[in-house]
Amino acid sequence: MQLHADNSSASFADVHLKHAGKHTLVPQPTNDPNDPLNWSRTWKWLTMSSMALCTFNYGVGPLSLAPQVPYYMKDFDSSLPAVINFVGVSILILGFTNFIWVPLSRGLGRRPVAIITTLITMASCIWRARATSYNSFLGASILCGIGASPGETLGPIIIADISFLHERGRWMGLYQWSFWSGLMIGPILAGVTSQDYGWQSFWWVCAATSAFTIVWIIFFLPETKWDRRGPSVTSVDTQAQTGESSLKEDAMVTKTEQVDGVEHARSPASYTDDSPEEPTSGKPSKTQMLPIVGWKAHEPVLEAIILPLKLARFPIVLWGAIQFTLSASCYLMINLIQSQALGAPPYNFSPANVGYTNLAFFVGVCISLITAGTLSDWVSQRATVRNNGVREPEMRLPALLPFAVCTIIGSVVLSVGFQNGWPWEVIVIVGFTLIGIQVAAVSGIAITYVVDCYKPAAGEFLVCATVFKNVWGYGMSKFLNDWIVQIGYIGPLMTIAALSLGCMLLGAVPLYFYGKKLRGWSAGSSVHSAS
Repeated sequence: MQLHADNSSASFADVHLKHAGKHTLVPQPTNDPNDPLNWSRTWKWLTMSSMALCTFNYGVGPLSLAPQVPYYMKDFDSSLPAVINFVGVSILILGFTNFIWVPLSRGLGRRPVAIITTLITMASCIWRARATSYNSFLGASILCGIGASPGETLGPIIIADISFLHERGRWMGLYQWSFWSGLMIGPILAGVTSQDYGWQSFWWVCAATSAFTIVWIIFFLPETKWDRRGPSVTSVDTQAQTGESSLKEDAMVTKTEQVDGVEHARSPASYTDDSPEEPTSGKPSKTQMLPIVGWKAHEPVLEAIILPLKLARFPIVLWGAIQFTLSASCYLMINLIQSQALGAPPYNFSPANVGYTNLAFFVGVCISLITAGTLSDWVSQRATVRNNGVREPEMRLPALLPFAVCTIIGSVVLSVGFQNGWPWEVIVIVGFTLIGIQVAAVSGIAITYVVDCYKPAAGEFLVCATVFKNVWGYGMSKFLNDWIVQIGYIGPLMTIAALSLGCMLLGAVPLYFYGKKLRGWSAGSSVHSAS
């Protein structure tokens, strides 16, 4: 185990490392009760529930149009590709707008970005409900992409702010559940409300949920941004973020010794920490509950904007972004085709029934919530014990294996089932559910792994990932339906699933053995000092 200091002027002796049970707390909290790492369990749960609600609300709008496609084709006198463009444009804008929102979350804070973007999301829902032409609805879809984009970045940033390494997988599972649940519950509500009350009613419901979300986060989402620079001990990890340490000139790195079950580090100067071992009684300050506290960024705005591009040079970040993209595309491909596939013979589903099929996805995501985060934490902890208490981020990667099996079975059932007109029960209950499990689980484990490696730049990594995912998704919205018309379901659907599976196996296996060395290449990078 190694101790990393954040400041070149710092030196340490008799460093008392805080613990929670058997875990050394990583990162190490300060003595300030307002430090998000020191908040009580109640405040952490309130913050995480606010994050989950906000993420869910962001996800409801962009991909809820599948059951409504026939209504838009009729009311706007548009073709199927033109209506699908509502989804494609929203997805494309959603990815690139994070180049703005993530730097703002660094400077203004996480809380004001959540409030502002939820207001924008509510405005886009009202605009959609009142749209009377194709171009007007397209403009509302663009605004929806602008407002909903933090749904793919803000959650992991907040999780990195208030959680310790050993519990990050569980919280990331909650984030993935809320994100994908929003995407999957949205079409269910859209199908039912559109059939019974008109498609406009769905967007009024979305506007109301956005209004509720704004009120909730004003009261229960404190600012989680915290400056961890300086001489305090902020990271105790076995190269979890920087790989082989190359900080010999910047920080003193020493081995630790066990004394009465507590790690100590010896070096020329003196620093002791007598705060409680397990921080559970802190709470946010009044300042942390203000809507906005001013600009507090530690790097120029331009540097914050180009940081995602710097991250994209690193192999681990590149793999995480591609894996997230391809795993998510397994769900997107079904979202794009389900209306025409299930609305046509032999199924002849109504728009409401097309929406109901998304319940199977939701069940899959719920199963993923129970299994994925807990499994990755458990696998990692077991490997840590076998490795003499030394934890490496790569120890999470074997948890991908059962979800690779879900990808194989689910994609075969979907592609072959649609092609040959299998009973809808098999396609929906087996195929949709397994894809729901894998899309949330694989995405969550991949994101958690990269966040473990590059925690200070968690938001910037998600910018990379969402740009990859949403550009790919926009392309899928342009070619997938025509491709299926030309050659059938098996070729396109199995190709997309094979890409996801190939990235999982051909990427994760080498990373398990060589990821530490790859992390060493970026040990001296400025990305580790991002805030």
